[in-house]
Amino acid sequence: MTEPVLRLEGLRKSFGGLTVTDNVTLDVVAGELHAVIGPNGAGKTTLINQVSGMLSSDGGRILFAGADVTRLPMHARAALGIARSFQITSILPGFSALENVAIAVQARSGTSFRFFGRAAAEQALNAPAMEALAETGLAARAHVLAAHLSHGERRALELAIALAMQPRLLLLDEPMAGTSHEETERLIVLLRRLKGRVPIMLVEHDMNAVFALADRISVLIYGRILASGPPDAVRADPQVVTAYLGEEME
Repeated sequence: MTEPVLRLEGLRKSFGGLTVTDNVTLDVVAGELHAVIGPNGAGKTTLINQVSGMLSSDGGRILFAGADVTRLPMHARAALGIARSFQITSILPGFSALENVAIAVQARSGTSFRFFGRAAAEQALNAPAMEALAETGLAARAHVLAAHLSHGERRALELAIALAMQPRLLLLDEPMAGTSHEETERLIVLLRRLKGRVPIMLVEHDMNAVFALADRISVLIYGRILASGPPDAVRADPQVVTAYLGEEME
């Protein structure tokens, strides 16, 4: 069997007396989009923060490409190829779309971080940044300030920034949040194009998007995995319908 790109083994995280992730075990294999769904407060964002290194774990292990990264800081995991987008957009609004991506290219290359020197002015950074923008449908908006992009375009820009890091795993935290129906459809098309190229762990509340994209789905309820498997099996699971999908699919 192929070694998973990502494997979580008994992952736990508590805040005071509140256990937020509780013995979570799942994996993501090459070329797969693995969605994690569940109600608000289920622990989904905490889980993705543990994987990215934004939060330390209280127990369990995180294996990435076979190596134990449980104790590595976020920047070290990013250097290994774990890239993420955030539930709330984290772009630099005063910089153009191209400059936002060029800064990510610069960070990946390890060159000096001349933040105020406008990284996108350098061709070595500019060319791969433009490639990432083209992949996400933003080439024509390259020189527009990020603050002037639509909400859906800013989410696409976050994906371009993540792609510029040449990731071996993408962690996406609710990329459809706040997008219009048309923007959601464009993001679904984009993620469908990307998912064979790079494995993706997707946290998302939009069930139409999840079932359109996911190869596997894990359902997180009160910090625990209730069910995990192919979309059709998860959709038909009576426990999942009772605990979550009954309301979401109405």
